[in-house]
Amino acid sequence: MADDPCPCGGAEPFERCCGRFLGGEAIPETAEALMRSRYTAYVRQDIGYLKRTLWPKYQDGFDELETARWAAESHWTGLKILKTEQGGKGDRDGTVLFEAGYLSGGTLRAHRELSRFRKKAGRWYYVEAVPE
Repeated sequence: MADDPCPCGGAEPFERCCGRFLGGEAIPETAEALMRSRYTAYVRQDIGYLKRTLWPKYQDGFDELETARWAAESHWTGLKILKTEQGGKGDRDGTVLFEAGYLSGGTLRAHRELSRFRKKAGRWYYVEAVPE
């Protein structure tokens, strides 16, 4: 539905928030917007989007089956952005510290990660998790 809330917790409905990125109509302009759209891709099990937004050098080694299994076995409960550094429209690098809640095997869990993002040819990509 066009008015469904976006899983990322943004103020806009899905279609005007992360839906336009997952659908290929737009690209995220900031590292945080990419991170939010990647969370939404996990919720919606859009594994192709996760692979496309991974730093190109790592795409060949991306385990689509394992990622799909984890996304499918998890009931995603919410996203909290804890901190961002750089990652704006004019930056080439940035980090986002986030916590994604999910229910797996009857247990409520939290995936906390400091993610590094890098821009190449005008597009943001997820590079890796880095120690906090």
